[in-house]
Amino acid sequence: MAAESTAFTPLALPVLPLDDEVVLPGMVVPLDLNDADVRAAVEAAQAAARSEPGKPKVLLVPRIDGTYAGTGVLGTVEQVGRLADGDPGALIRGRGRVKIGAGTTGPGAALWVEGTRLDERVPDPLPGHVTELVKEYKALATAWLRKRGAWQVVDRVQAIDDVSALADNSGYSPFLTTDQKVELLETADPVARLKLATQQLRDHLAEQDVAETIAKDVQEGVDKQQREFLLRRQLEAVRKELRELGGEKEGEESDDYRARVEAADLPEKVREAALKEVDKLERSSDQSPEGSWIRTWLDTVLELPWNERTDDSSSAYDIRGAKEILDAEHAGLEDVKERITEYLAVRKRRSDRGLGVVGGRRGGAVLALVGPPGVGKTSLGESVAHAMGRKFVRVALGGVRDEAEIRGHRRTYVGALPGRIVRAIKEAGSMNPVVLLDEIDKVGSDFRGDPAAALLEVLDPAQNHTFRDHYLEVELDLSDVVFLATANVLEAIPEALLDRMELVRLDGYTEDEKIVIARDHLLPRQLERAGLEKDEVVVDEGALRKLAGEYTREAGVRNLERSIARLLRKVAAQHELGERKLPFTVGEGDLRDLIGRPHHVPESAQDPAERRTAVPGVATGLAVTGAGGDVLFVEASLADPETGAAGLTLTGQLGDVMKESAQIALSFLRSHGAELELPVADLKDRGVHIHFPAGAVPKDGPSAGVTMTTALASLLSGRLVRTDVAMTGEVSLTGRVLPIGGVKQKLLAAHRAGVTTVVIPKRNEPDLDDVPAEVLDKLDVHAVTDVRQVLELALSPATNGAAPEVPVAA
Repeated sequence: MAAESTAFTPLALPVLPLDDEVVLPGMVVPLDLNDADVRAAVEAAQAAARSEPGKPKVLLVPRIDGTYAGTGVLGTVEQVGRLADGDPGALIRGRGRVKIGAGTTGPGAALWVEGTRLDERVPDPLPGHVTELVKEYKALATAWLRKRGAWQVVDRVQAIDDVSALADNSGYSPFLTTDQKVELLETADPVARLKLATQQLRDHLAEQDVAETIAKDVQEGVDKQQREFLLRRQLEAVRKELRELGGEKEGEESDDYRARVEAADLPEKVREAALKEVDKLERSSDQSPEGSWIRTWLDTVLELPWNERTDDSSSAYDIRGAKEILDAEHAGLEDVKERITEYLAVRKRRSDRGLGVVGGRRGGAVLALVGPPGVGKTSLGESVAHAMGRKFVRVALGGVRDEAEIRGHRRTYVGALPGRIVRAIKEAGSMNPVVLLDEIDKVGSDFRGDPAAALLEVLDPAQNHTFRDHYLEVELDLSDVVFLATANVLEAIPEALLDRMELVRLDGYTEDEKIVIARDHLLPRQLERAGLEKDEVVVDEGALRKLAGEYTREAGVRNLERSIARLLRKVAAQHELGERKLPFTVGEGDLRDLIGRPHHVPESAQDPAERRTAVPGVATGLAVTGAGGDVLFVEASLADPETGAAGLTLTGQLGDVMKESAQIALSFLRSHGAELELPVADLKDRGVHIHFPAGAVPKDGPSAGVTMTTALASLLSGRLVRTDVAMTGEVSLTGRVLPIGGVKQKLLAAHRAGVTTVVIPKRNEPDLDDVPAEVLDKLDVHAVTDVRQVLELALSPATNGAAPEVPVAA
C-alpha cells in the first residue's frame, strides 16, 4: 500500500483552467496563449518567478461545465514561443498533484489559490500484488500500442518503474473520457490509481476486439462485392472478344477518343501525350475517378485550336488602311497607334520574305498600355484586333490572387481547369488572337501564390513559345499572340513583369480631342441609349467645349460621357412632359438650366477677390495622380509671434519626401533672404505653417519644391503669386531646379485648369516633345535652372515701396 500522505509547504499558484481537458503529472502539453485565461496564468507565473528561483509555476485545474475539480496539477512553464500553426503558445510540464485550498492574491490578472502538494510515494520494495499489477498494466498497454504500430512508445512504457508515473502515463490514452481522466487525477493513492488505469485499459481492449470482429464481417461483404465486380468485368471482356470473332462492331468511348485524337490536327508531342491518356482510359474502369479526369483533359486538348490561325486581313498588310481604322475608332493616342503601325509594317515585311517563324518563335507583341482611367485602353484592344482582322479576347485580371488562375490547376484536384490564358486561346478559336490583359496592375498575391510571377513566362517573348499550363502539361505556342496589358498605376506592376513588356503611355486627351470624341463617338452612342434621333437633339461645339472644360476635369472621357447622358435624359424627360419641343439645339447657354452650374471653373475666370492666389502665400503647383495630372495649391502662413510657436508645421497628409522638400525650401529662403530682399528675421521667432488642401488625399514626391519656395517667398514679401502661373520642379539647397517626371500629364492638367504660363525645370525640355502641339500653342512654357528665375516669373511686382504685410495665423 502507499505510504501515508504527508503535507508539503503550502503553495500560492495562479490557476490555469483547462476546459474539458485533464493533464496528469508527467505529461508535457502545449497550450495556446491566445486563450485569455491561459495567457493570464502564464504571465502571472512569469511575474512571480522573477522573485523566486526556478521556472514559472502554474496550477493546471480541469474545468468541467464551468465547475473546477478539487485537485489540480502543479505545472512548470518550460518554454514560451510559437506553436506549429504560428500562434503564440507555452509548453507546460505536469509535476505533481496539488490539493486546492482557499483563494489568495498574486500578481497579474489570473486567479490565485493556495494549494498543498500530495505525497504520492509507495513503499520500496513493492509488495508482491503491486508488482503483479504493474506487469499486467504493461502487458495490456503493450498489446494496445502494438495494434496501433507505436513500437517506440512500447519501449518507453516498459522502462517506467515508478507506480505513480506508470498510472499517470495513461493520461495520454485517447480513448479515455474527460470524466475518466478526472477520476484518475483525484485518486491520490498510486496503487489504487494504477488499478483504475488497468481496468480502463482492459475494458477498452475488450471493446476493440468486438469492433474488429464487426469490421472483419463488413470486409468480407466488401470482398464479395469486389469479386462480383471483377467477374462482371471479365464477362464483358469475353463478350467483347466474341463480338470481334463474329464481326460485330460496337463503338466504345475509348475507341471514339482514339479516333478523334488520330483525326485531329495536333502537334506531334501533343498527339503522343493524348494517345497515352487514351491508353490509360482504356485500362481504367467506368467507376474509376481517373477516367473522368482523363475524359475532361482529352476534351480540353481536342477543343484547342493547335494549328488554326486567323489569316491577317488585307487591311493588316495595308498599313494605311489599318491606321485609318485606328483613327476612325479612337481620336488621339498617337503613340500607341504609331507602335501598332510599326508592328504591322514589320510583320508585313517578315511575311514578304518568308520569315514567319524565326528560331521557333513567331512575330507576336507584348505591349503595356499605362494611363489614367477613361482614356480608352480597354476599347483600344478591340480596335487593334479589328485593324488586324484577328479575334479579340479580354482577360480581366483585377483582383486575381491565385497563381492557378494563370497557369491552371493540377489535374489531380477535383474540378481542375486550365488557366485563363489557355481558356482565352480556346475561346478565340485561333492561336494568334489579340488578348487584352485588363488591369494587370491590380493583380494581388497571397498564400496561394503570385499571379504576376506566373505571367512572367506568358509575356516573355523568349519563353512563351513553349508555355506549359499545369493542367495541360504540354507545350503551347503563344509567340504569335498579341498581348495588350492595361494598367492605371505603373509603380504597381512588378519590375520583372514590366521589363518583359513594351511600355506605351496614354497620358490623357486634350480639350480638342475630347470634343472630337464627344462629337463622333459619345454623343451618337448616348442619343441611341436615350431613344433620340440624331436630328432631334443637336449639341453644338460650344456646349461640348464647356462640358469638357468646366463640367468635367479628367484625363479620360468617362465623366464627359456621363454629363452628355445626363443632358440628353433631361431633354427627353422635358419633351415627354410637354415642356420642350423637338428638334432642339443645346447651346452653351442652355447647360446651366439643364444640368446645373459648372463644377470646375478656371481660376482665371473667377472674380479676382475669390481666387485662391488673391492673398500672399498661395502658389499653384502641378502633380500627377492615378487619374492623370492635376493642379495643386500650396498655402503658407506665419504664426503670431506672441504665441511662441516656432518651427515648421506641415499639413495635408504629406509623405516623407514632400516634408523634406518643405524643409529644403525653408532653409534656402533663410540662407538667401538678404539676397532675395525677404524679411527672413521674422522666421526666427515665428512658426511657419505650410498646408496642401484636399487633406484626405495622400501626397508625396519632390516636384512641389519650387511651389513651396514660391509660396513662402510670396508670404514673406507680401507679393501675390500670378493666377495664370503654375509650376513644378524639385529644388535643392543651393536653389537649383532639378528635373521631375510626368511633364506631359502636368501640362495637360494646366491646360485643363485654364493656366497659361507653366514653369518647368530646364532639364525637362526634351519631355515637351511628347506634349500635343495644340496644348503647347496655348501655354507659355518657361524652362528654368534656378529658383530665382521662378520667383521673377511667378511673383507679381512689388507695391510702391510699401512694407509688405505678412499674413498671420493665430
